[in-house]
Amino acid sequence: MTFINKLNAAWAANDSLLCVGLDPDMAKLPASFQNDPNGIYRFCTEIIDATADLACSFKPQIAYFAALGAERQLEDICAYAREHYPHIPLILDAKRGDIGATARQYAREAYDRYGADAVTVNPYMGSDSVEPYMEWADRGVIILCRTSNAGGSDLQFLDVGGRPLYQHVARLVADKWNANGQCALVVGATFPEELAQVRAIVGDMPLLVPGIGAQGGDIAATVKSGRTANGAGMMINSSRAILYAAEQPGEDFAAAARRVALETRDAINQYRAAQ
Repeated sequence: MTFINKLNAAWAANDSLLCVGLDPDMAKLPASFQNDPNGIYRFCTEIIDATADLACSFKPQIAYFAALGAERQLEDICAYAREHYPHIPLILDAKRGDIGATARQYAREAYDRYGADAVTVNPYMGSDSVEPYMEWADRGVIILCRTSNAGGSDLQFLDVGGRPLYQHVARLVADKWNANGQCALVVGATFPEELAQVRAIVGDMPLLVPGIGAQGGDIAATVKSGRTANGAGMMINSSRAILYAAEQPGEDFAAAARRVALETRDAINQYRAAQ
């Protein structure tokens, strides 16, 4: 099954546009995990179990694992998700941005080593930084477009032939780069007007939308700006707000994560119907 087919099925099966990000920060994990060599694996798999029926995708951020030398735990987490929840797309958030043989190795890392259904990539080096990923014709390539950080405007609003660069990227991906039909774009919830502009350019192409939760993006504005005609089209990511939802020491972190994931999914669903 292709990435897009799996994503469409997950949107429908779980009635959800919520993407659960996996960004394990050892300092924020419950004490029982901090001195456990397998603590990251245990924490992330419990989060997965607690939220799998509420999510349309899971998105581990590779830097949080690599910084701790925990790539093997990430491999095991990805394998766990694939085994227990094979119907939920797995997105490796890596934001790779190189060309040729090097890009092909990054693709092997994402698709073969971690078994990801999709990976985030940086388009700054142009089409040959994306083409190697297309060799895996059933996998997703999620390209940075209008990112959720304020500094993104330093480059993403540069004028390119009368339109800002982020719109040029959106049009390139929609018109030229999406050879396998498995591309998506990253567009931040913190900029709903730009999100609406991207949606108008790319039609029903999926959008990975960070920026709600800890970054403060407005759910209502996000959904109204980025939904497709059938009320889908987005993977709205929340990481820290779900992972570290427990408010008191000793509180069941997985139950707290589920509570916030359910609240977030339901809040998103309030605005999905076209008006």
